[in-house]
Amino acid sequence: MSKNAFAKLLFALFLASLLVIAACNSDSGEEEGGDSEDTDTEETTDDEGSEGEGSEGEEGSEEEDGSDEEASSEDGIYSIEDFDTAVSNDGEPIDGGSITYGLVTDTPFEGTLNWNFYEGTFDAEILTWFDESLLTSDENYNYTQDGAATYEVDDENNVITFTIGDDVNWHDGEPVTAEDWAFSYEVIGDPNYPGVRGSTPGFTLIEGYNEYKEGSADSISGLNVVDEKTLEITYTRLSPSLLTGGIWTYPMAKHIFEGMAIEDIPGSAEVREEPIGFGPFKVETITPGESLTLSAYEDYWRGEPNLDEVTLKVVDPGVIVNALETGDVDMVSSFPVDQYPANADMSNVEFLGDVDLAYTYIGFKLGHWDEEAGEVVYTPEEMKMGDKDLRKAMWHAVNNDAVGEQFYNGLRWAGTTLIPPSHPDYHDDSIEAPGYDVEEANRLLDEAGYEDVNGDGFREDPEGEELVINFASMSGGDTAEPLAQYYIQSWGEVGLNVQLTDGRLLEFNSFYDRVEADDEAIDIYQGAWGVGYDVDPSGLYGRTASFNFPRYASEENDELLEAGVSDKAFDVEYRQDIYSQWQELMVEEIPVFPTLYRSLVLPVNNRVVNYDMGVGSGVYLSELGVTAEESETAE
Repeated sequence: MSKNAFAKLLFALFLASLLVIAACNSDSGEEEGGDSEDTDTEETTDDEGSEGEGSEGEEGSEEEDGSDEEASSEDGIYSIEDFDTAVSNDGEPIDGGSITYGLVTDTPFEGTLNWNFYEGTFDAEILTWFDESLLTSDENYNYTQDGAATYEVDDENNVITFTIGDDVNWHDGEPVTAEDWAFSYEVIGDPNYPGVRGSTPGFTLIEGYNEYKEGSADSISGLNVVDEKTLEITYTRLSPSLLTGGIWTYPMAKHIFEGMAIEDIPGSAEVREEPIGFGPFKVETITPGESLTLSAYEDYWRGEPNLDEVTLKVVDPGVIVNALETGDVDMVSSFPVDQYPANADMSNVEFLGDVDLAYTYIGFKLGHWDEEAGEVVYTPEEMKMGDKDLRKAMWHAVNNDAVGEQFYNGLRWAGTTLIPPSHPDYHDDSIEAPGYDVEEANRLLDEAGYEDVNGDGFREDPEGEELVINFASMSGGDTAEPLAQYYIQSWGEVGLNVQLTDGRLLEFNSFYDRVEADDEAIDIYQGAWGVGYDVDPSGLYGRTASFNFPRYASEENDELLEAGVSDKAFDVEYRQDIYSQWQELMVEEIPVFPTLYRSLVLPVNNRVVNYDMGVGSGVYLSELGVTAEESETAE
């Protein structure tokens, strides 16, 4: 298909989708919108809570003249390099004041407001406001000594000693202690722990952790509480991953949760109704799934916050533009990049941007998860998508360059490997990934024995049996339906009968529940991953990673992932080579293929001051302020 023909197809699908959306919403007068395809991973939870970083991302570039003009493009195609990460407002914040932060989603947030147990993206967004990481990170994702705790590394004895600041206290006035930090590890390592964390080297390399998790030890021998504020962790060996996001840096208030059954904690009032933290703001009220109000924590260890109050509330993507224009929200968790061109000149906000630590992808179900063994069972021979040539052909059949331009105006672009360019030291852009090539897709399918036996226009499998590929994709946003239909259409053009699971798009929470449960009604799925500061991908693709949704495993994958966190990997060049080999392996094996790399574009009301979305900016949420009592509205 030519690029021009592709554009016409997308436009037609997009118009058709808008007509359906308009018809469905005629009673309410509201359009659907947004982009709810994200979820969080173990990597993101390990390091994303650093205060004031607002969202993950790589340090952005500033405009050469230092101006605050919005990014512009004559041909309608934009670049993330055109954006700054910090607001240009350099005024003095007023005393007190309040802001409203929009959680942009068409579904309620789950409300599991504890770092050890949360799984949803928006719960993490909420947590960053009232609870935080004990360690902060710099622009290269390395831990610094500027957080609520400092650390010392003993290379000879494989020990890291952490010291929590004397003035770091929970919101109820109790000190944050080394016991709290050790307790957090003990909860995650408990054999009855119902959450998804605990499989990365930051846990498994701790002496005695694996024995404790298996139930053969009563304690984690590598955890040593030296005194009230000092924790020593002894590892079987040190890994380069540890100091780039691999350490679990979220304590858990032992004086509140001790004695509570582990499996009861996620649903407890202490998590869902009255959550506690030690961050700059404390929770006052919660309307489940809808909103929270927070007030300044006057005894916050960095000093009393500038703002008196923060309101966090769910805002449907379809009304986010109106909410910004009217000043109903000052800041947002995300902004649909497909809506940026039409709103780039919004007068009352400034658009910030950065490369996102994330990518979207198509995943193939290749096995299942063994809950008892706690590992992937890779059985491609039993799975519909087990043929590597079939998966490669499906990659060749889609034009992700054009998708990035047509749907996202260049603010998303075709992915090639599973380490995104947010990690420029490790992303290998020399690897040749399957590009858009319909002829090659057809050749691969023909040679693999996928032929149209009965003349209905769709290929049967090599045994001559009907082949229907069930495709799970998420609802949310004007682009969700036409994008899913584009992929289906593209695969149909090479003779593959791909149909939406249940005949419709799936709601966000249902989608991930079913993908994680290895629902037999799902053969392939379109998802997205946020990646952590540490480049180590074992939390997504390791044999013991529950987030390994394609259920892929191999000895070579095991070996490379292990090498990437080995002693040798302290040599950056060695680690770069290992992860280049791993990226190449994933391009060859294709348990998933990346569709788009992403930019994160965030509008911020002009009255907001002291905000920088970049990692390691040194600007913290306690400094966030406003220069006027009322939100500025659009002209």
